[in-house]
Amino acid sequence: MSSESDPPVYTRAEGQPCEDPSSAHQIRFGQGNGGLAVLSDTQLIETLAHFARERIPERSVHAKAAGARGVFEVLEDVSDLTDAKFLSEVGKKTPILTRISTVGGEKGSSDTVRDIRGWSTKFFTEDGNHDFVFNDLPVFFVRDPVKFPSMNRSHKRHPRMNVPENNMFWDYHVNNPEGIHALMHLIGPRGIPASLRNINAFGVHTYTLNKEGGSFVYVKFHLRPEAGIETMDSATAERLAGSEPDYHVKDLFNKIEKGDYPTWILGVQVMKPEEVRDAPIDIFDDTFTWPHDKYPLRTIGRLTLNENPHNYFQDIEQAAFSPSNMVPGIGPSADMVLQARMFSYPDSQRYRLGPNYQQLPSNKPLAPVYSPYERDGPGRIDGNYGADPNYVRSETRPVAFSNRHQFPLHEIWQGSVTARSTNVTDRDFEQPRALWKIMEKEGKGGLFVDNIRPMLKGVEEGLRKRVFAYFGRVDKGLEELLEEDSKKTSEAA
Repeated sequence: MSSESDPPVYTRAEGQPCEDPSSAHQIRFGQGNGGLAVLSDTQLIETLAHFARERIPERSVHAKAAGARGVFEVLEDVSDLTDAKFLSEVGKKTPILTRISTVGGEKGSSDTVRDIRGWSTKFFTEDGNHDFVFNDLPVFFVRDPVKFPSMNRSHKRHPRMNVPENNMFWDYHVNNPEGIHALMHLIGPRGIPASLRNINAFGVHTYTLNKEGGSFVYVKFHLRPEAGIETMDSATAERLAGSEPDYHVKDLFNKIEKGDYPTWILGVQVMKPEEVRDAPIDIFDDTFTWPHDKYPLRTIGRLTLNENPHNYFQDIEQAAFSPSNMVPGIGPSADMVLQARMFSYPDSQRYRLGPNYQQLPSNKPLAPVYSPYERDGPGRIDGNYGADPNYVRSETRPVAFSNRHQFPLHEIWQGSVTARSTNVTDRDFEQPRALWKIMEKEGKGGLFVDNIRPMLKGVEEGLRKRVFAYFGRVDKGLEELLEEDSKKTSEAA
């Protein structure tokens, strides 16, 4: 190990001394620069071969992101809800890693687009890693997990033109109208944040908080910025998309570097199992929010981001999050989209980073790991359990069983297996309608129309009318506003 006064010595990847990594073995032609490279130049071949492989597969969604490390501190006693160890006492602190992303764009895309922001946080607890995989919208576009790939494709690139295209965006949403609530939020005033320091993050799904004895409650998680919510107008966002496409990434990095650490308060809405039957919404449907007057937020703790990545690729790009990473005391629910994500997310990481991605520095638990039934595969770097049996219940290497259940078996379900797709009713438009009334009351109806205008550019006339009718199911006045604006825009053109 070298020090600052003792500079490092260049070597090859396996440690052999390298006299000059900028040189190459060659057969020279005269005194000029021409020459032939030789196959025996291991340094040249190793350098070129590594370069061609240094880009790992990009995330299909959430590719562009900022990230930082920090700490989570418990502020309130929630021992009546859960015995999760990292939430066990007021003042307890847990190291975290957070990644905040856009969804639709690729790694080089602009930060200031109208898009969902993904929020992923890894808590390095004594019971292993716990991940929150949230969004900045409180609801989602689908409640049938099989639609998840289609929804994302409709927001990305046209299969022939290879550019985002408004016709396919609206063709998807008009024919899958359960996403109207998420669309109202996306097109509304909060569709573009002023900074990543000023966004909410929502668990979206229903989870459970559990205790050892079998008691549990259903919950919705919320993260609220202590600096308040601030948004960006479309004109500013469009200007920055051209002049500062990494605006949000730079802003978060620079604030943390200066010691101006952003903070969020983690809260939870709580519903007892006996309250589910009379709940005003389907609590396992991620297109609905829970009414705050009926299920008020309880504070849990504060999340602070206070350390920028030392190397972005190692700390953030290789970070892998999944809602399946839950510690004892926190569990899933019967939300089908959540259950599908619990498979899909780690499966995408196995594809992107390899089957042993949990050993990478950004994902490696602080808690002890012993899973000799999961071994081998590319990238194994932890000793691979040596000669320990690679099968379970061996008498040659006795292993203790945990008495803490990851997911207590407290729910009882009974029914038949059925193929079913979403049935959309007027109930799906009730919360979007209430959201529209709030926008009108706050004088932001015109802003909604301004925001949706570029999203309708180039949309075929027949589909455009169906889009207007789609929003007419939210409110006839909104449909009329959109029709009037479309007429004016056409006349001006």
